[in-house]
Amino acid sequence: MSFALTADQVRAQSKTVTRRRGWTFAQVGDVVQPVVKAHGLKRGERVERLGPPIEITSVRREGLEAGMTWTECQLEGFPTLSPAAFVTMFVDHNGGPRHQVVTRIAFRYLE
Repeated sequence: MSFALTADQVRAQSKTVTRRRGWTFAQVGDVVQPVVKAHGLKRGERVERLGPPIEITSVRREGLEAGMTWTECQLEGFPTLSPAAFVTMFVDHNGGPRHQVVTRIAFRYLE
């Protein structure tokens, strides 16, 4: 699972929730390796792992804007970002409307 925009938060293990436009196939109990970037690597680039694997603990579909709260911003690794600012950042980087339905994935770090 790629975390290009939040690599620092994953390295610090301060991020335990992520929102994705896809990932509808994710299931509780899945174990995945967090990486900086998994797709679109240029010739000679290698996958950079971001610490230990993570286990998915919760998966649900929800409206991006409707689901964002101050607590959710903290879980996403942005404790000083407002919910509106987080939504703007998400849309700027991932596209789609502010009210789009996304997959909310909660996880824990495996040691």
